[in-house]
Amino acid sequence: MSKPQEGSQQIQVVTGDDMSRGRYSNNVFVSHTAEEFCLDWMLNAPNGFHLVARIMVSPGHMKRLLAALKDNVEKYESRFGEIRVVAAPKEQTFQ
Repeated sequence: MSKPQEGSQQIQVVTGDDMSRGRYSNNVFVSHTAEEFCLDWMLNAPNGFHLVARIMVSPGHMKRLLAALKDNVEKYESRFGEIRVVAAPKEQTFQ
C-alpha cells in the first residue's frame, strides 16, 4: 500500500473481489441533464464498443471531480513530466 500524501485523508473501502480488480476503459462518453451528469466508461475493442461502467453524479459533484482530476494531473506531471496527448480520431461511432 502506498504512503498517503500530506494533507490527504484515508478512508476504508469495503468491496467484493470482482470490483477490487478494477476495470479498464479507453474511452468515455459524457452527457448531462439539468439534474445530473452521466459518464459512460467504454472499452473500444476490435469487435466494437463495450460499456464498462455507467456513473451518474450531481452537477456539484461533477465540478468537485473536475477539480480533483485537474489537481491530480498537475501532481502527476510535476513528478513524471508532461502528459503527451495524441490527436483523437476524427470520427467516433458508438454502436
